[in-house]
Amino acid sequence: MKKINLNYKLANTALIMLIIFLMYQARGLWNGIFDKLFSIFIPSLIAFTFAYALYPYTQYLRKNGIPKAVSIFIILILFFGIFILVGAFAIPLLVSQLGNLFNGIITFIKEISIQYDIDFGPLQSTLTETFNEILKNSGKYISNGAISFVSTGLGFIGTFVIVISMGIYLLVDMDKIRAFIKSSCKKKSKKTYNYVKALDNAMKGYLSGFTKIVIISVFEYTIAFLIIGHPDAVLLGFLAALGNLIPYFGGIITNLIALITAFVVGPSLFIKALIVFAVLSLLDSYVINPFVYGKSTELEPIVVIFAIFAGGILFGVLGVIISIPIALILVTTYKFYKDDISDKLTELKEDTI
Repeated sequence: MKKINLNYKLANTALIMLIIFLMYQARGLWNGIFDKLFSIFIPSLIAFTFAYALYPYTQYLRKNGIPKAVSIFIILILFFGIFILVGAFAIPLLVSQLGNLFNGIITFIKEISIQYDIDFGPLQSTLTETFNEILKNSGKYISNGAISFVSTGLGFIGTFVIVISMGIYLLVDMDKIRAFIKSSCKKKSKKTYNYVKALDNAMKGYLSGFTKIVIISVFEYTIAFLIIGHPDAVLLGFLAALGNLIPYFGGIITNLIALITAFVVGPSLFIKALIVFAVLSLLDSYVINPFVYGKSTELEPIVVIFAIFAGGILFGVLGVIISIPIALILVTTYKFYKDDISDKLTELKEDTI
């Protein structure tokens, strides 16, 4: 009897593909399970991210001779102090400028419609109703004393308190957590430890750079548009800061809004805004971003764009926000294991021939 040689690697690959196919067919069931797990996991992830992001700043203070407890207290006071100041002073100012911004966009559409005989009637009506609703709700929140967390439900407040409490607890114990992960990785293998270390360095570089870029963007755009006399300078500064959550697209949207509102005011301001657009784009792309980030986020533009679209399709707004960190993790992982992946693919190719 002729002995049958079974290619176990090929059989395992086929089995994995079959399992993936069956899971896809039962995706309705899995989606429900994943939604529940997602709801449970997300608060913990946010809390850990909060602690992980603040940890380097506490470390900086500790290296300068400040005790651990005092360092954590100072960083928390600064964080929540900034949060409260933005809520108490910046938000009312931004809401007051939203009216000018929305009116400017509607006026811009009207002028384009008249000048080029284009019917924007339905769009104009929809925008007007939407903007009025936003302003109405914003005014209601401000009159109640900034954004009212109570109106969003006790469930949200409870989750928020739990997340912050968990984040503070993790921040206090971050030394122990990092030591445990370091010890566990070293026991597993040196390569695993080096991989986790590479991820840690990449994420610390990204978070540190992102924080600096957000602060720089607020002052950079606000001052630039104040200099040229733009009526929505403060709003544009905060929009630019938020735009950093969506690389490329966030900055473009902010500058387009600046150009549209400047066009409504007059040709002179429009030309000045166009110059500011060009100068700030070059300054951000070739000076500020490379200087702040350095080589901590070596992501190609095509990777960033694909990550943003994929994150948006899969998880909506949250997916867009977390798309860049996830892309950075994937790219770092690929670069670290690139040789191993190449060897495995070569072996698989040889076995199938």
